[in-house]
Amino acid sequence: MSGAALGIEIVVVFFLALFLLHRYADFRKQQRMVLFGTLLAWYLCFLIVFILPLDISTTIYKQCKIDHEEHPAVLPVCYKPWSYIPDGIMPVFWRVVYWTSQCLTWLLLPFMQSYARSGGFSITGKIKTALIENAIYYGTYLLIFGSLLIYVAVHPQWHLSWYELQTIGITAANTWGLFLLVLLLGYGLVEIPRSYWNASRRGHLLIKTYFKAAKLMTEKADAQENLEDVMEEVRKVQESIKYNHPLRKYIDTVLRKECDVEKMGRNMDDYEDFDDKQNTYPSEKSLVKLHKQVIYAVQRHNRTRVQWLILLQQAMHLEDVAKNETSSAHQFVRSFPSTEPTSWLSRYFYTPTVAPLLSV
Repeated sequence: MSGAALGIEIVVVFFLALFLLHRYADFRKQQRMVLFGTLLAWYLCFLIVFILPLDISTTIYKQCKIDHEEHPAVLPVCYKPWSYIPDGIMPVFWRVVYWTSQCLTWLLLPFMQSYARSGGFSITGKIKTALIENAIYYGTYLLIFGSLLIYVAVHPQWHLSWYELQTIGITAANTWGLFLLVLLLGYGLVEIPRSYWNASRRGHLLIKTYFKAAKLMTEKADAQENLEDVMEEVRKVQESIKYNHPLRKYIDTVLRKECDVEKMGRNMDDYEDFDDKQNTYPSEKSLVKLHKQVIYAVQRHNRTRVQWLILLQQAMHLEDVAKNETSSAHQFVRSFPSTEPTSWLSRYFYTPTVAPLLSV
């Protein structure tokens, strides 16, 4: 069993991350690079959680052996656990996990995010925009870090070597990660128990859902208005750039985004020949900016629309719970039956008779 537990967990965790990615993502629509980055990030997170107990048990066993060798007459004999990992494996493993996580956190994932939001019409343009945005973002951190580094370098009592500089960089990255961890974990330790506590108060939860719906409705209307304004600008540009204009392919790229082209309509003048002497045409740079605005507006509109649908389902479910609490029938009656296909487990076990017991 030497190292077998580690190998089994590495394989099992990989298929677990792959299953969850298949469950919550669409392999046919997503880009291969996005799928790879997401799978690698999830895989490393799950791997740390599952491998950490093996590392702890191995460390405890090694410490027990050392203590037993020093005091053999006092301490009992140590037994090797089934999860024991041979020497030399875990340092290499944690080094690979650490530096891969660093590359994902500071290089690959931010670059992919900027690339997806870029308004460029070519791969080269998107890469250039992503590099510039990340250079500006990380340039601020490098400026602060460089200033502190210069202060340390000119200090007469401190002498920095390459190893010490690497240690400072690792410490700074770990400090930033620990700060975020404490911030998010501190919020989660309070919010998660409070959400479960409030979930048992059906009336309070329903009133809170109404409040969220009113707030989200305002945000949804604002996103819809923003999308209509952006599409109005696209319509004006579309009318000025005819079908045989060199920039027409960029307009077609903008229109292929998840926008309702039929709703915006097509002008018959779109098929007229363009004349450089009569009209003033936008530049490619302005089309890139407009494309970026369309991407942001469409993403915001889709996000608020999905959040609105989820909140409506939650509000209708809470209303059904409130109505069935005062009902004399011992069956859970829904106002709007779900249109989604139910699994065989729900059909046989989550019946209308059992549902009131689980909703209490």
